[in-house]
Amino acid sequence: MVFKRQPGPLGVGGPTVDTVLDAGAVRPGGTLSGRVELAGGTAGHDVEQVVLELVARVETAPGEPGDGEPGSGEPGDGAGVVTFGRYPVGGAFRLAAGERREVPFSVRLPWETPVTELRGRPLGLTLGVRAQPAAGGDGDRSDPAPLRVAPLPAQEAVLEAFEQLGFGLRSAGLEHGRIGGTGQRLPFRQEIGLTPSARYAHQLDEIELTFLAVPDALEVVLETDKRGGPSSGGGHDALSRFTVPHTGPAGPQDWDDLVDGWIRESVEHRESYDCHAVFGHESPAPSPPSTPSASSTDL
Repeated sequence: MVFKRQPGPLGVGGPTVDTVLDAGAVRPGGTLSGRVELAGGTAGHDVEQVVLELVARVETAPGEPGDGEPGSGEPGDGAGVVTFGRYPVGGAFRLAAGERREVPFSVRLPWETPVTELRGRPLGLTLGVRAQPAAGGDGDRSDPAPLRVAPLPAQEAVLEAFEQLGFGLRSAGLEHGRIGGTGQRLPFRQEIGLTPSARYAHQLDEIELTFLAVPDALEVVLETDKRGGPSSGGGHDALSRFTVPHTGPAGPQDWDDLVDGWIRESVEHRESYDCHAVFGHESPAPSPPSTPSASSTDL
């Protein structure tokens, strides 16, 4: 699914609004800049406020709607548009008939903003930025401008370590819900599905990876889909959590060794939510899980 990309009308004969982002990808926690372009209609309008919204298409369980927009999140359709950030970027002004006006903006993305690309290659996620000017009492929004988000250095290092260890990229998606026992803030989570290396192929069907970043650290959640042995009656999932500073592992340990240790520990611990912190402390308190699959590729 993709967002439509066209200027949005604000009522018959009213002004139109378009959201234009500066070129290039932004990182989680980074600054997103651009401008909201407004063009007056056949009559003047009083614009009360310009609000910027961050939106995402998120997989939902049956009966869970998105923001309630037609065709974008009706209960049971499996996907919905979720707003995960709102920023006032312009105050009240009068937009004359036929007048063109730009409202520049510069806002900081949430640290948990999903990553949409890896080394410039799209991961198939749909994020967008749209403007909502309250013009003459009309609350219509612009259609979303596609938002590109590149990984933080620590996120990229973890993914590269999985690649070095022989894991492949199977899927990437957004799913509604929270992971209990984590510091998660957004109402959905990104899941990156990885196929196991030859070393773990007899133990795992898949590892699902979720990043939960904060200003000074990265929480990594691994959900291991394990193969069932002769006496197990089938496979089951185990959830493990690890925390690492953005600067990387301490001491002589490198990213490959660190991630390999996470995998071994996740495989060994089969109890759900058996959480372990890398540096001897638990991750922050409160509070998403799975995604469609495609053919496995290299990371």
